Amino acid sequence: MTVPSPPRIGAHEPRWPAALALLVAMALYLALPQTLILGPRWLLPVLEGLLVIPLLISNPDRNEPDTALLRTISVLLIAFVSAANLSALGLLLHDMLNSADVEGTSLIFSAVALWWTSVIVFALWYWELDGGGPAPRHELAAYKRDFLFPQQAAPEVFPTVWMPSFFDYLYVSFTNSTAFSPTDAMPLTTRSKALMMLQSGSALVTIVMVASRAINILP
Repeated sequence: MTVPSPPRIGAHEPRWPAALALLVAMALYLALPQTLILGPRWLLPVLEGLLVIPLLISNPDRNEPDTALLRTISVLLIAFVSAANLSALGLLLHDMLNSADVEGTSLIFSAVALWWTSVIVFALWYWELDGGGPAPRHELAAYKRDFLFPQQAAPEVFPTVWMPSFFDYLYVSFTNSTAFSPTDAMPLTTRSKALMMLQSGSALVTIVMVASRAINILP
């Protein structure tokens, strides 16, 4: 019989890996053609910078749960990148379906950039939302969180309390975008299942429709 992992008090998850992943996502976004970016190219990076700086200063190690304000800022930070990536994917599909003059190389590059940005964005969602966030989830048993990792379901292999890091959520996001289904951690809640459905759907559209069209028109 599987024994739920006991809570672990006082643990922390530094914010810098997520901040580094966000910088990569911003770099991929800035590399997109202007036709896939709504508004000025500098607008989203400036907004992200204004939001992430207070987080890094106020609670960089997340030893304690974020305040309501910091929690709101964290969610807005990810939501802005998500909206920008989905809008860019929508514009790419619009151009692909309504324009005969589409360059294959540019289409492939844009599809790859959007796919990797999606992997990073959903990893941030999973990391931020699982169990109420990086600090609160350390005080919850495994079965009360949004995701169940294999290490949490095998106490005979991992007798000490194991907790996922940001890289674990990045791996979950990567495999979900390649297999279009959970492969490592299993979603337990409605919101985690909804996020994984949205990610699988956007990855499917990017790979099957955009990439296949780009390969067909390559010289």
